[in-house]
Amino acid sequence: MEYKIVAVEEPEWGIIGKGIRQYNTQQAGDDRYQNLCFVIHGPNQEVLGGIIGATYWEWLYVDLLWIQEELRGRGYGHRLLTLAEEEARQRGATNAYLDTFSFQVPDFYKQHGYEVFGELPDFPPGHQRYFMRKRL
Repeated sequence: MEYKIVAVEEPEWGIIGKGIRQYNTQQAGDDRYQNLCFVIHGPNQEVLGGIIGATYWEWLYVDLLWIQEELRGRGYGHRLLTLAEEEARQRGATNAYLDTFSFQVPDFYKQHGYEVFGELPDFPPGHQRYFMRKRL
């Protein structure tokens, strides 16, 4: 039987994601995946920033950290990252990782103990993408 490969507009996350998750569990055991999110609420409950990540296989993954410009430099980033790391430790995580771009202040993460373990130069053009980790 011949199988056909086609391009689709909407990725089949439910099917492909489920398949790779089952395979990963067979190979490495249950990852105990849990989402993690803390947000900064303004006076009208609007979201002015936050951190999104997940814990799995005893690691914290920091996916997104963003703070509205007028709140930057006031310690909110430090508090968000600290809260995420503390929650990850409570869940049993012993390490953390993330990726960031050279224009997204990687020194912020270095000040919090993260170190670069990989780099993609000129991604996007004129900038670098850094992959960072930290022992919790």
